[in-house]
Amino acid sequence: MANLSRASVAAALILGLGATSPAGPLSDAAGCPLSVPVPTGHAEATTGVPEPAWDLRCIELVPVPGGGDAAGVVSMHPVPSPFGVSVTPEGRHRWQLSVRLENLPDPASLGSYTTWVAWATPLELYPVVNLGEVGEGEFDLGEVSFSKFMVWISPEPTADVEERQGPLLLRGRSPSSLMKPHDLMTQAPSAEEPMGGAPGHDVHDQRVRDHGAHGHDHGDPDHPIPPADPESWRMVPGYPGVAMLPGMMALEPRVSPLTVRAPEGETPPAVRPSEVVALPDGGTLDLTADFVSKTVAGREVQMLAFNGQHPGPLLEVAENTTIFVNFHNRTPFPTAIHWHGLRLDNRFDGVPGVTQDPVLPGESFRYTVHFPDAGIYWYHPHHREDIGQELGLYGNLLVEPLDPDTYGPVSREEVLMLDDLLLDERGIVPFGREASNFALMGRFGNTFLVNGRTEYELSVERGEVVRFYLTNAANTRTFNLSWQSEDSPGEVLPVKVVGTDVGRFERESRARSVVLAPAERYIVEVLFDEPGRWELVNHVQGVNHRAGVFIEERSVLGRVSVEDGPGDAELRASFDHLREHPDVIAEIDAYRDRFDDPPELELVLALEADHLPMVVEEAMRWDWVYLHPVEWAGTMPMMNWAVSADDVRWTLREPATGAENMEIDWQFRVGDVVKLRIHNDRGAVHAMHHPIHIHGQRFLVVEQNGIRNAHLAWKDTVLLPPGSTTDILLEISNPGHWMVHCHIAEHLEAGMKFVFDVEGS
Repeated sequence: MANLSRASVAAALILGLGATSPAGPLSDAAGCPLSVPVPTGHAEATTGVPEPAWDLRCIELVPVPGGGDAAGVVSMHPVPSPFGVSVTPEGRHRWQLSVRLENLPDPASLGSYTTWVAWATPLELYPVVNLGEVGEGEFDLGEVSFSKFMVWISPEPTADVEERQGPLLLRGRSPSSLMKPHDLMTQAPSAEEPMGGAPGHDVHDQRVRDHGAHGHDHGDPDHPIPPADPESWRMVPGYPGVAMLPGMMALEPRVSPLTVRAPEGETPPAVRPSEVVALPDGGTLDLTADFVSKTVAGREVQMLAFNGQHPGPLLEVAENTTIFVNFHNRTPFPTAIHWHGLRLDNRFDGVPGVTQDPVLPGESFRYTVHFPDAGIYWYHPHHREDIGQELGLYGNLLVEPLDPDTYGPVSREEVLMLDDLLLDERGIVPFGREASNFALMGRFGNTFLVNGRTEYELSVERGEVVRFYLTNAANTRTFNLSWQSEDSPGEVLPVKVVGTDVGRFERESRARSVVLAPAERYIVEVLFDEPGRWELVNHVQGVNHRAGVFIEERSVLGRVSVEDGPGDAELRASFDHLREHPDVIAEIDAYRDRFDDPPELELVLALEADHLPMVVEEAMRWDWVYLHPVEWAGTMPMMNWAVSADDVRWTLREPATGAENMEIDWQFRVGDVVKLRIHNDRGAVHAMHHPIHIHGQRFLVVEQNGIRNAHLAWKDTVLLPPGSTTDILLEISNPGHWMVHCHIAEHLEAGMKFVFDVEGS
């Protein structure tokens, strides 16, 4: 089995259903072929755009024995939402189903039946849901949100039967149901040496010989990351309830460990909570990055912070103002500050080696920061971001709009920065010194933080409407946030979605949960209309890759206590009203005639892997059979921890030229508007979602997988599920050298970036 190709593994699992594929290349209106092809992979391709990921969004319906020539295919589309993916508050992906059926016999020929009905049911066969009457041709089936499910077609006496009475004619399984246990070879103790070398081999000494005394060039080779302490790797914490594969127990990263501490003999001051700093036009702020001491989940740890605060100071400024920031680097790393989402002067974008030299330890740099757009933004390092950001170097920027009617009335505003931190019994899990580890899926934390604290607390009175400004500062994790009743499980407060990265939506909308990918921001409002306690919950469905099943992960990040009060009828009426913004619509109208243009540029997201041990390759081969739209949880910590940026290279590839990452050469002029198509290749060695961030500009997400986006707003970061194709319209308004990259910090460190040039008008 170890020598099976990915296509062979997929084919074996598909054929294991006992199905035979009907012939014919016909496809439904959404593009699903009537006979769903087995994917073959594209990891080795250097040019060309991969084929659509039929196997991740199509369900082939095959006839039961004696079913004749009947055939069908079900297409799965994400339910439209303001977010990159659409899920329930429990984290189950929401799918809009449509079906195409052919060669159906007369239902009366099978008994006392008059029509055909489609059904959906999870693999446990309960509940069984009537999706509606169907027949020859194409039909919409509505929405399902089962993690694994089947679709059936049966003849029935009437269309509105509540339970299936007729015999099955066609049946098919969701792509997620192809996940199977893959213990086999991956359970055996590895026959290979550990990734660090033979027993007794000094990993650190070998890495110094491989890379030179200064390690990797991360912006300034003469001022490297400080040397690692003479310590050995300790095993990464496991995921609760998921046993690690025995064959992986001998692995460790091929880079040496780095524990970040203040100089010996120095005791960092205790961290302080974030303070609000209101700055006028022309105001100046001194911002220092230095060590702090902090207690997290009962552990005393050393972290990094701006001005001794975690998160860093919340800067409040007005739209269309400019401030000056004197940055002082008191960390052991060369670094810089990136002002995420701002269309500011390129010289101050904070990308070492691109827009400025790195700010060396003990040195300073003066930033001029302009705020052309109202909304919520943030600042963080852009040099070994996987270390600095994880250790606490980030803060928010709240840009107040000039128009007082920009947002509706609320009782109060709350700014929340969401993060996670990876801890073991000794404190923060070490980082890779010469290169980032956790390079496959990124560094998932096991301790949640809201505004730097393990539990967020808020007290309000009944009837208050709170506007939340949400920012995801985590290295890797995508959140699914909702406000759920502590006393009545399953009761979820409705959320009004108002704005995102670079401004408001054309039209406000309702949601039951908020999906927040790394670096994304959303502005939402919540009405607390009943006394009691409401939990701020991250509720997702992770994947136990070893067992081939989903894991429900529910984590309480904080609580809102609602005291009794008189309420406010006008405030409630305002919350119930979904506003439309003519000014936003008018601004986007100027670009709407470009939505149907063919793409002018294309990117493919992929992965190249080298030096992986057999046990990791085998596990990835079996995981490749099905790829969940989002890896919500770090359920494979050992495999992920052991792989460094020396072992894999995440790539952005231009199919027209074959250029990858920093080889890509895009040239624009101010005033250009570019239609860009981004395909996330499901055939990569380990395809996963990517939050792609574009510096210094803004864009509109026009469509995904051919479905037009009904929730338009200006963005700077977009979440791209594996196998998906997303079209964006990029407005070029800012001259300079600007980076495009994945905002999973470890993917950035593993090469997933390039720079484009914009010439001024």
